Amino acid sequence: MGLIRDWFDRHFSDPQVVILTGLLVSAFAVILLLGDMLMPVLASLVIAYLLEGLVRHTQKFKLPRLPVVAVVVVLFFTALIFVILGLLPLLSNQIAQFVQELPSMMGKGQELLLRLPEKYPQFFSGDQVDELINGIRAELASLGQHALSLSVTSVVGLITLLVYLVLMPMLVFFFLKDKDKILGWMSSYLPPDLGLVRQIWQDVDRQIGNYIRGKMIEILLVWVATYIAFVLMGLQFALLLSMMVGLSVLVPYIGAVVVTIPVTLIAYYQWGVSSEFVYLMVAYGVIQAIDGNIVVPLLFSEVVNLHPIAIIVSVLVFGGLWGFWGVFFAIPLATLVQAILVAWPRLEARAIAERG
Repeated sequence: MGLIRDWFDRHFSDPQVVILTGLLVSAFAVILLLGDMLMPVLASLVIAYLLEGLVRHTQKFKLPRLPVVAVVVVLFFTALIFVILGLLPLLSNQIAQFVQELPSMMGKGQELLLRLPEKYPQFFSGDQVDELINGIRAELASLGQHALSLSVTSVVGLITLLVYLVLMPMLVFFFLKDKDKILGWMSSYLPPDLGLVRQIWQDVDRQIGNYIRGKMIEILLVWVATYIAFVLMGLQFALLLSMMVGLSVLVPYIGAVVVTIPVTLIAYYQWGVSSEFVYLMVAYGVIQAIDGNIVVPLLFSEVVNLHPIAIIVSVLVFGGLWGFWGVFFAIPLATLVQAILVAWPRLEARAIAERG
């Protein structure tokens, strides 16, 4: 008990540490318990946070905040709706075409697997191949049932989407318009001395803002570049595959490996082992190399570098807690944890210095 008491006194003797811990626990509890109900509010808060930089930059020209906020919100959601309405029909057509051709793809893949014991008897046996084929069929059957359940609930999802399209622009507008009032109201319930919280927030705010904006630009660049390459080479499902490649940058390391599998399989189904297949994979590899060695260093030069293990663990943990949004914000949340860990020893050293 003495060791626990000494540890507690050493780390929580400063009131600012207690305030920071209380804020983090409260925010985590609200998101974990009420995240589903508050999803439109949380998503609107994130969008408002991203648009605040544009609003603040525009206000440098001495323009009133209210009309600037109105114009920025209208332009953002107009562009978003235009993109959605333009891409959804194309994506739905390619998905429908993919579902129609899936049986023939499976047949070709099954023929390839059945030839493995003949070509490589030292590595594969007939029983192993049969077991693998049966496992793939079972997985496809479960995916089909899942897709059917999704189609049954699509009406509810459509209604929810419509509600979001109405609520979120209003929420984003008021978050931006009344930012100072909202922050003032929240500050009225907090202690006046928030030096540690402000220090951590300033560091995290700079890095998270750079990360999210840079990640959106990276998704767009990789998506467009991959789509152009796939279309020029005549690959089937170019829009669907390029979208998957673009979104794969949300999950560093893991995403690039996972998305390479469907790209390779569809290219092999279309061309087999041919010069077209090789050229496509080379072009795909060049895009990935440019993204990893040029685009990422340019966009994320001011973001704290995290160890690959920290990134993978944060993706697994936060993705398991909050799904897609947890994966999207895994690196910002890991950056928040890192900022807290960096600031914590400084606080302890300062307390020891004050005692001495």
